[in-house]
Amino acid sequence: MDYLQIIVPAVIAFLITVIVTPLIIPILKRIKAGQSIREDGPQSHMVKTGTPTMGGLAIIAAVLITCLTSGRTTMDMLVMLGAFLAFGVLGFLDDFVKVTMKRNLGLTAKQKLVLQILIAVILAVYQSHTSVLGTKIAIPFIDMKVDFGIWYVPFIAFVVVSMVNAVNLTDGLDGLASGVTMIVALFFGFAGSISGSPSGTLFSAAIAGACFGFLMFNKHPARVFMGDTGSLALGGGIAAAAIIMNSVLILPFVGGVYVAEALSVILQVVSFKTRGKRIFKIPPIHHHFELSGWKETKVVAVFWAVTLTLCLISLAVILFVE
Repeated sequence: MDYLQIIVPAVIAFLITVIVTPLIIPILKRIKAGQSIREDGPQSHMVKTGTPTMGGLAIIAAVLITCLTSGRTTMDMLVMLGAFLAFGVLGFLDDFVKVTMKRNLGLTAKQKLVLQILIAVILAVYQSHTSVLGTKIAIPFIDMKVDFGIWYVPFIAFVVVSMVNAVNLTDGLDGLASGVTMIVALFFGFAGSISGSPSGTLFSAAIAGACFGFLMFNKHPARVFMGDTGSLALGGGIAAAAIIMNSVLILPFVGGVYVAEALSVILQVVSFKTRGKRIFKIPPIHHHFELSGWKETKVVAVFWAVTLTLCLISLAVILFVE
């Protein structure tokens, strides 16, 4: 394993984010790009109203600059960056509507879903035509591959859209999404180095470094939020890295926190519509823990710890198999 493949891009992306973020915070304040807090959420969050959002622009800039100036720009790299940027632009449009209209909801659910599916399908079609596995998908932790055939593109598109929205749901507490994604991206950096995917390693390391840099300003009490600009970009980027590295089925495991966040929303909706009863106080699940008496910082720390544990277990198994 070449640790410099991970350390160098991570450090560069970290430094860029640390430099860019404090420069854009005053700009976001000047254009009144403040966060609107959901009215049905924890009342303790109301003090965060007006905190600058769209800070994800710094993350996007750091990843793009780090990867494009690395001298190792391959087609796989461009595709991952393309998906990362496309979802970031979609998130930016959503944030822009929220800011200009002064409401918590941006683009309509239908508009976002259609655009997300379009980007995801393009990514899936590319991988199905260029991957050495074709339409086969590797089963994690065992030497086995399953050919999805005509179902490959729909399945991959489903994974991408699910991951993008799961990361978006996770972005609800100071430092939660940025910290969890930093750990998951770092895992894919190591996994890519082990499996021999230099493009995936570089891209994932850049995301990890950018998230760490952003965390300096996004930790509690947050000076800036990433907004949908950042959360959609990160969700799309992590999904793209997993797909390009043929590790898509390990994503729900190492990203267990993302899955839990999304499932809590789904289960709440299904339970309320079928039984008229709520399972959680308020979904996503991080708010449920808050309303159960946990401090925001405790919820974030526990979710980071869970993610780190899942990633370490996965990395250990990969090393053992290799």
